[in-house]
Amino acid sequence: MKKLNIALAVGATLLAGCGTLNSQTSAVSPMDVKIATYNLSFDRATFQELVAEMQIPPAQQTKLVTGYLANALSPADRKAAEKVIQIRNVAAIIQKNRPDVLMMAEFNNDGTGKNKSALIGFQNNYLSVGQSLQGAGGEASLSPIEYPFFESYSTNTGLVSELDLDNNGVAGQLPGDAWGFGFYHGQYAFALMSKYPIDTDNTRTFQQFKWKDLPGASIPKITKCHDPYNKIPQGMACGDDWYSAKEWPQIRLSSKNHVDAPIIVPTANGDQVIHLLMSHPTPPVFDTGKNQMQNAAEVEFWHHYIQDADFFYDDAGKQGGLDKGQHFVIMGDLNLDPVAGDGLSNVMQALHSDPLLNQNVMNGSLYPTSEGAIEHIDSTGKSHPQPDRVTSTFGLGVDYAMPSATLNVVDSGVYWVTSQQEGYSLFNDQRVGKYGNGKDVSSDHRMIWIKASLD
Repeated sequence: MKKLNIALAVGATLLAGCGTLNSQTSAVSPMDVKIATYNLSFDRATFQELVAEMQIPPAQQTKLVTGYLANALSPADRKAAEKVIQIRNVAAIIQKNRPDVLMMAEFNNDGTGKNKSALIGFQNNYLSVGQSLQGAGGEASLSPIEYPFFESYSTNTGLVSELDLDNNGVAGQLPGDAWGFGFYHGQYAFALMSKYPIDTDNTRTFQQFKWKDLPGASIPKITKCHDPYNKIPQGMACGDDWYSAKEWPQIRLSSKNHVDAPIIVPTANGDQVIHLLMSHPTPPVFDTGKNQMQNAAEVEFWHHYIQDADFFYDDAGKQGGLDKGQHFVIMGDLNLDPVAGDGLSNVMQALHSDPLLNQNVMNGSLYPTSEGAIEHIDSTGKSHPQPDRVTSTFGLGVDYAMPSATLNVVDSGVYWVTSQQEGYSLFNDQRVGKYGNGKDVSSDHRMIWIKASLD
């Protein structure tokens, strides 16, 4: 498969603001479409760091990895090699599973999503190069994969407000006074790669949608009053409103963004459109209660949206939710388990049980599971009411690809192999990093997917 010249591809993309490497598609019918969510854990201290890592040519990557395994690198090169190993392992997981459409959480950008150089580098230097199922230093055993269509989306993370949102007495400081927690604009952003055209003209974003405009919303209060790691700010008390009456009307709901991106799947019977409803809500922890309420509200957003609620307004000013009868998949690391964890699980349970979603997937035999999750829960001493549904190393099921009832789902899964299965080194490798697992090796999340049959 041809690799694009990196410099030309980056330049052309930046000039055009376009997310297309190749505009040619062909119709196949009947056909299965595999749609996946994966939190890649590509968080970096700066966006420029991620761009630089993605531009490392494959030959230089191999040299770094070889030197790393031989313990023959300088500290700086060793750090670079560890990042290369992580990216390669993530690429291997993608090549092994071969989703047709992939929502990628924690793929940092420039804040606006216009600079796609990191995405192009990921495609050219990692996904377009065969990776190893054996992990670091293994022989290439997987086939390259190409995603001709891609998009990166603007984010509230690291977008500083002029308010004192963390109540530390100083306004306009990162990361706590950003509309979404982040040390720079673009941290923790998300992106999309697809084998099918992304209808950018009809993509809707809700970055500026106000929390107050969600039905039932009220100013979150301090409810976690005795957490030694997250103390109540000076001058405040248990039960106080977190935001002032002046701040509340300005508060954005999305910690990153809420995006409705339609993809166009050509079939012999005509084009079919699937709306990808993507978000990455804030974790319901790390504070005195505000995050728990915001996480729930960010999930509730989609529950209202699929019912075509008329109160919605997107960043372009268009009113209303998703038209009824449309294909959709709610996607992302939603940071909310329906039966465990610190979040408001009833909110996720209600979404799972909505008849607008495919109940065979949400509450039936096609709920995505893995054997690796069971082994992980057992080996780490964690507990979970449904261990086969866990999607993270911290022991919760928080990653989703939730299809509409209109989609004929024929298969689903979570890619998490056991220690006795091939590919285990992509998750656990004691040679790599400080801990030999999680983000050191690939990610602390697992890819979750559904496969829909389109006529």
